[in-house]
Amino acid sequence: MQRNLIQRLVILGGLVIIGILSTQSYWLLKTWDLKDQEFDLTVRKVLLKVSQRIANFNNFELPKKSFIERTSSNYYVVNINSGIDANILEDYLYQEMGNFSLRTDFEYSVFDCTSKEMVYGNYCDLSDEDKVSETNTNLPIFTDLDYYFVVRFPSRESFVLANMRMTVLFSIIAILSVLFFLYMIYIVLKQKRLSELQKDFINNMTHEFKTPISSIKIAADVLSNNENVKSDSRLKRYASIITEQNQRLNDQVEKVLNIARLEKDNFELKKENIDVNGTLANIVQNESVRLKEGKISLDFKTDNIEILADPLHFTNVITTVLDNAIKYSPKNPNIEFTTEQRNNLNIIQIKDNGIGIEKDKLKQIFDKFYRVSTGDVHNVKGFGLGLFYVKNICNAHGWIIDAQSELGVGTTFIIKIPVKL
Repeated sequence: MQRNLIQRLVILGGLVIIGILSTQSYWLLKTWDLKDQEFDLTVRKVLLKVSQRIANFNNFELPKKSFIERTSSNYYVVNINSGIDANILEDYLYQEMGNFSLRTDFEYSVFDCTSKEMVYGNYCDLSDEDKVSETNTNLPIFTDLDYYFVVRFPSRESFVLANMRMTVLFSIIAILSVLFFLYMIYIVLKQKRLSELQKDFINNMTHEFKTPISSIKIAADVLSNNENVKSDSRLKRYASIITEQNQRLNDQVEKVLNIARLEKDNFELKKENIDVNGTLANIVQNESVRLKEGKISLDFKTDNIEILADPLHFTNVITTVLDNAIKYSPKNPNIEFTTEQRNNLNIIQIKDNGIGIEKDKLKQIFDKFYRVSTGDVHNVKGFGLGLFYVKNICNAHGWIIDAQSELGVGTTFIIKIPVKL
């Protein structure tokens, strides 16, 4: 993944997180305000009904002006200008709070005009939860009032929160989602750092291999051309083994380097007009030399097929697929190349009579480092980079590559290239 792309994702993710938290905080506070206003309105209705019932019981009129005041978030003062019986007050409070479904604990006190002191009434538990009552007997006195009672709701905050269950639940979900997103960003950045270290190590290692490989090739060529070696069949065979294995090692290093170049941000294709049939014929001719048994055939159903592609990478794609067809075929491989034009597509098919691939593993063959299992036999060597390279080169050109296979019968690779307009 490109560095700039990750930076943009992190910045965008940060903005999204800020937006989510800001929006959620706004709605949480807004909901709290609305629920608090709803609580205040219900309490005032309860206290108004209680005051009216006390007034009717004592046969007096309530003050004309507002006589219910909220002095703090959970503290209410009710001035009714008449004597108050604490027992009757408690009964009325119980009844009216039940009528308005206000099920929360409360405590009340009544002002005694004779002693000029607040007389604590009782702590009334209306909630369904078992808890220790927290009473407040140190209540303030209002010198500008004569006959009044006060009501305090010690569990107001928990009552309001209980009526915000869904909002709180969504807030918790949003916070957990944000934390999960942050954890994902951390994992992505960590994996990117490890991936960069891995790429740097592989690139440095493969480049370091190039010098000894070149030296071994030169030495092997000199050794193979020596008259003494040529005359000795045993030494000639050893020299041949050195040359072949050195070439094999060089091919593997080149595959790794091609993958590294492919994954670089500045990877560019040098496209040219390519004669597909002619190029395939040359590749088949060169590869047939190394094929001791079996055959590679060509079937050109359409003549003069031209495409716009990078010659080097196009040749590598065909060679890689052909090399896999040879490696995974039996002793007498039968490989057939077919080219044709159909539905504005140039189609190249490479069919073999190899061991085949199971259907559930067919979609994975283009994955990096993936190799189809051949059981306990490991006579086919490689890094699992060939088809990954093929897939990425096809994608870079805008081509489509697909594979069809039947276990024990063989595999067909199909490359679809748009006709050049």
